[in-house]
Amino acid sequence: MNQKEFAKRRRQLMRMMGKNSIAILPSANTRLRNRDVEYPFRQDSDFMYLTGFSEPDAIAVLVPGRPEGEYLLFCREKDPLRETWDGYRAGPEGAVAEYEADDAFPITDTDDILPGLIESCEGVYYTMGAHPEFDSRMIGWAASLRTQAGPGVNTPDDFVAMDHMLHDMRMYKSRAEISAMRKAAKVATAGHARAMRAAAPGMFEYELEAEIGYEFRRNGLQHSYNPIVGSAANGCVLHYNDNDRQMEDGDLVLIDAGCEVDCYAADVTRTFPVNGKFSSPQREIYDVVLCAHEAAIEHIAPGLSWHEFHDAAVREITRGLKDLGILKGRLADLIKKEAYRPFFMHRTGHWLGMDVHDVGEYRVADQWRMLEPGMMLTVEPGIYISEQHRRVKKCYRGIGIRIEDDVLVTRDGCEVLTRALPVKAEAIEALMSEGRQLV
Repeated sequence: MNQKEFAKRRRQLMRMMGKNSIAILPSANTRLRNRDVEYPFRQDSDFMYLTGFSEPDAIAVLVPGRPEGEYLLFCREKDPLRETWDGYRAGPEGAVAEYEADDAFPITDTDDILPGLIESCEGVYYTMGAHPEFDSRMIGWAASLRTQAGPGVNTPDDFVAMDHMLHDMRMYKSRAEISAMRKAAKVATAGHARAMRAAAPGMFEYELEAEIGYEFRRNGLQHSYNPIVGSAANGCVLHYNDNDRQMEDGDLVLIDAGCEVDCYAADVTRTFPVNGKFSSPQREIYDVVLCAHEAAIEHIAPGLSWHEFHDAAVREITRGLKDLGILKGRLADLIKKEAYRPFFMHRTGHWLGMDVHDVGEYRVADQWRMLEPGMMLTVEPGIYISEQHRRVKKCYRGIGIRIEDDVLVTRDGCEVLTRALPVKAEAIEALMSEGRQLV
């Protein structure tokens, strides 16, 4: 993603802020995993969205209308010794030359420079709570300014959270963002297809995780979240990620895994039989989830509300569970009293973007948000019948099925970015058979 994209976003945010204001965004910092080993660094999404700067220990500052420069970046200085150990640093000079900051300063100069920038502004845009360590510094600067109160010195009593403005911007994907998410979807679907071809009874869940991880890494990408590879009853655990069970003949396995491109995520789930062939009970539940999945996608288009595709999925799941004898009663009554909830306990989707569960309001003025072109979301209905559901026929117990695709709202409907990965039972079985023929 080129710097023009980030500059455009900064200009849009500053127009919304207005003059005599300042926005302050800290980057993510490194975190220790154990002793002197760090977790892999991943930049804060809001910071990355506005800067494209992927280093830790940095602060972005926007000051609309400032004659000396509106976009400032505080970052680590160049340090040949540390760069020998930890890798390249842009330094303040690189922040200007490579990332188009109007001016840049060493991160160690923050306390000397930033309070002076704050005192010249009337409105301070900063989100308290997102960076607790930095919060205390902001509070300290504000307190110090109050002690100096006088002509020409502003003492901000309130900080205006920029979440609403910034996160609303992030909901509408540009061409560059959509391109990144298409690439993430392409690699994610290839990883799932690889796992389907490789699956066989006797394998461990982590072996399928490794197949997907290989496909991601060979394309230079990382997981966008911890993968779920849940076989048999593990598929009924929504956030299962032990991924260590040995799979048996006759098991289903649910894989929820995605990768990210330039911090833009794919989020994909498929459920398939380890031996390559759905049993009759498995196929019956699978087809109910598939009907719900297709019905939901049919209800994604501009002008439809966020709730409508979920309602469509709920109707199909409730109808299917009723037809199988798992639920009993009138369809309308079952839906009204949410009888499906023990088996389908989550929403049918969520916003998707730089965060897997991306930012953005689902309700506006107490009404479900209307879908608009450029919005990206997942569609992921599921049915989970745990072993504890003793009133359900034994043949259905332990079956957990979820189908998830990534969907872009377009001008005339929607586009399924993950369409290349089979979703119909017959197509999944054919793909798995193809894999067995290659062995």
